[in-house]
Amino acid sequence: MVGKKLVLLSSVLTSIFLFSACSNGAGDSLSQEKNVNIGISQIASHPALDLAREGFVEALDSKGFKDKKNLNLELQNAEGDIATSNMIANNFVSSSKDLIFAIGTPAAQSAFNSTQDIPIITTAVTDAVSAGLVKSKDKSGTNVAGTSDAIPIEKQLKLIQQIVKDVKTIGVLYNTSEVNSEIQINNLKEIAKKNNIDVIVKGVNSVNDISQGLDSILDKIDVLYTPADNMIASSMPIISSKAIDKKIPIVGAEEAHVKGGALITEGINYKKLGFEAGIMAAEVLEGKDIKELPMKTLEDTELVINEDTLKKLSINIDEDIMKKAKLIKGGE
Repeated sequence: MVGKKLVLLSSVLTSIFLFSACSNGAGDSLSQEKNVNIGISQIASHPALDLAREGFVEALDSKGFKDKKNLNLELQNAEGDIATSNMIANNFVSSSKDLIFAIGTPAAQSAFNSTQDIPIITTAVTDAVSAGLVKSKDKSGTNVAGTSDAIPIEKQLKLIQQIVKDVKTIGVLYNTSEVNSEIQINNLKEIAKKNNIDVIVKGVNSVNDISQGLDSILDKIDVLYTPADNMIASSMPIISSKAIDKKIPIVGAEEAHVKGGALITEGINYKKLGFEAGIMAAEVLEGKDIKELPMKTLEDTELVINEDTLKKLSINIDEDIMKKAKLIKGGE
């Protein structure tokens, strides 16, 4: 009798084990077959942000999340309009996206104001703490994490001094609605003061104000610095044209500015920035707690010179700088 009971118990346990194994296998299969839905909210169109988006998609692909296969990407561009950015975020929340990728501080703020539940990976945000997106750079503490495009102001000021050796006054043009730009300008002022350099700042509210804004400062400065600012990046052909006419060199915050006609930059690579954000997104999709993730920055910078602008300005740049730089053409 005891033997029969043992055989029966053994059969029951075996059945439970087999059922459990089959159930787990089916669950894994369904999980792998389930499409991931990501909403991409981009605050504006310009080369740096476009490159960040490309890098993000490439990183997801490298981690097995392939668009049109097991990944659905919905791209929406606010074209610089905050109301549109808010609407995009609300639509992504309503459609229950698995994750939102927000490119640019305003897009990230719109997404965060719309949801504290859906994970938000962001990029091209200079200071996520000041923007109210995370509690700490080292450990998010919110549903937002990603990569920061905080620029190496010290390196760029040193570059300005190498290009214009007797520089006394730096001009800065920026969008008054960009929190990122104000942070960069404050950093620049602090470092410039230590080097006995004056900074003249001109804020603009729209693209229509740029021409007049430039006219008010170009005759008072030795060099123009353009921060990582969405409106400024989109308007570089206009800015570079007017500055070149006045023989004023432009040192840009990133490569897109140089492609638009600025003379030089030593900045970060936005495609790499977006790629790193994509790796973080994959980690979140695979189960990592976004609240434990940081806001990462890139340490490596790249020196880029616009050859066409260099010829138009007739500036002599030290040979050691020319040897290290990537030379590109284009502009106004």
